[in-house]
Amino acid sequence: MKTLCLDFGNTRLKYALFEQDQIIRAENLRDDSADTLDELLSQCQPDRTILSSVIRHNPLWEERLAAHGSFHRLCHLTRMPFTLAVGKPETMGADRLALAAAAVRFFPQRNNLVIGLGTAITYNFINPYHQFLGGGISPGMEIRFRSLHEQTALLPWVEKEWNFPLIGYDTRTNILSGVMLGIAGEIDGIIQRYTDRYADLQVVLTGGDNGYLAGLLKSRIFADSDFLFKGLYALSEINEPS
Repeated sequence: MKTLCLDFGNTRLKYALFEQDQIIRAENLRDDSADTLDELLSQCQPDRTILSSVIRHNPLWEERLAAHGSFHRLCHLTRMPFTLAVGKPETMGADRLALAAAAVRFFPQRNNLVIGLGTAITYNFINPYHQFLGGGISPGMEIRFRSLHEQTALLPWVEKEWNFPLIGYDTRTNILSGVMLGIAGEIDGIIQRYTDRYADLQVVLTGGDNGYLAGLLKSRIFADSDFLFKGLYALSEINEPS
C-alpha cells in the first residue's frame, strides 16, 4: 500500500510517499500545475492520497487524485483521533490538524506542545485527553526578514542561515542575530510558560525552519522534520473508506 501525503503550505508545496508506514520519498513540488501532477502520479503510483492545504490550490488536483484512487482532503470534518475544542473549528488550519494527529499517535495521553516552523510559527497544544485546545500563531522567520527589508528604507534583504555571531558586526549579522535569537527566545519563553502550567509536557519542533532553530533552543525538545507528514499518514488510515 502506497500513501501519498501532500502538504500545500504558503511557501512550499511538498509531498511524502509512504510504503506501509515508512517514508520512501519526500520532495518539494515546483508548482501545482497539471504537468506536475501527471509527473507525480507517474512516479509514485499511490493507492491513496491525503491533502493538507492552506492555500487556494489548483482544483484540478482534487479531481484527478479522486479519480486516480482513494483521496481525502483534510478539514475540520475529517475523522480525527482527538476532539477539536476551539471556538471555530472550521478556521483551524489543516496543517495544524495534521500536527495534532501526529502528537496523539506518537505521544498519547500526554500534554503535547507541537511547534510548527513555517511561514508562520504555530504553537499547538493537545492535552492527555486528546483534546486539541488551540495555542498561538506568530510571524515565521522569512516574514521577519522580509518585514525588516520591506518596512524600512535602508535595511537589506538577508537570507537565513544558522551560522551567525551573537553580537552582529555589520547590518547583515545584526539582522541575523536579532531575528534568529529573537525567535529562539520567543520559543524558549513560550515553552517555559507551558511547562510552568502543564506537567509531563512533550515538546515537538517541526517544519521547514527546524534545522535552523533546533540547536539555538535551551529547552528540551523532540525535533522531527517529517512530523506533519506522519500525522497525515495517521489520518489517511483513519479515513480510509471501508
